[in-house]
Amino acid sequence: MNKIKPWLSAMRLRTLPLSVSGIVLGSCFAYYNGHFQILIFVLAIFTTISLQILSNLANDYGDGVKGTDNEDRVGPERALQSGAITPKEMYEAIRFNVLIVVVLMVMLIWMAFGSSNFFYILLFFILGGLSIYSALRYTMGNSPYGYRALGDVFVFVFFGLVSTIGSYVLYMHTIDHVVILPAIALGLLSVAVLNLNNMRDIESDEKSNKITLAVKLGLPRAKKYHYFLIVGAMLLTLVFSILYYVELYNFLYLIAFIPLIIHVKKIRVAHSPSDFDSQLKVVALSTFLYSVLLGIGYILY
Repeated sequence: MNKIKPWLSAMRLRTLPLSVSGIVLGSCFAYYNGHFQILIFVLAIFTTISLQILSNLANDYGDGVKGTDNEDRVGPERALQSGAITPKEMYEAIRFNVLIVVVLMVMLIWMAFGSSNFFYILLFFILGGLSIYSALRYTMGNSPYGYRALGDVFVFVFFGLVSTIGSYVLYMHTIDHVVILPAIALGLLSVAVLNLNNMRDIESDEKSNKITLAVKLGLPRAKKYHYFLIVGAMLLTLVFSILYYVELYNFLYLIAFIPLIIHVKKIRVAHSPSDFDSQLKVVALSTFLYSVLLGIGYILY
């Protein structure tokens, strides 16, 4: 019983809504085009959640054994950092989670494509393998990409493009231009969450030789980059809703822009790690709300 709380903390459940945003968005557009299947949706959600938990455990392990998580870090204390979970226990949990992800991926691909569509079956197995690899290698290993300022690229690709376009293809068995702009916008917002996290940890990461993009840019330019991510996502979505306008419901997502605009104003005056940490939940939940409202806006009629 004493281990439950540390494990829940290590899984970082607050990150899960953001991780499924692309699945929600891609599924809504598939529903709009008449090809939604509830079982595919459920399996896609569970697969994505399992991948996110795998990533969170791997990050805890990688940063913990490297000493990146120390007394200088701001934010919730990590499981290895606190000593509540040993490195061996965390490593075994990661191995078990990989098995769960593989089983769910196989079920999802089989349910979506059956024994036909060999090209898509092969493509999704490759994407699945890359997803597991990226989840593990963010902080684990001798040369993790999260320590080489490449985290933003991977988050954009997997949280934005792969999640949104990939979930759409699971239903439609084809790639459609209609999901391209939403996928890019969601990718930008997802990167904004990571950048906010990295701005919070910029001093401790630099001391630990964890070179994130925020560390490379420095705080003033990292803030400008953050504005670009948020405002860029907003503008792309506005362009999308104009190009693909059907009815006024299509603009429901504007509700999610309200907390994002307030957030940008707060980041302009933020200077301490706690200022950035307090905004993480705001951006993550606003991004999830954005994906839900944008998707629902095209299935309400």
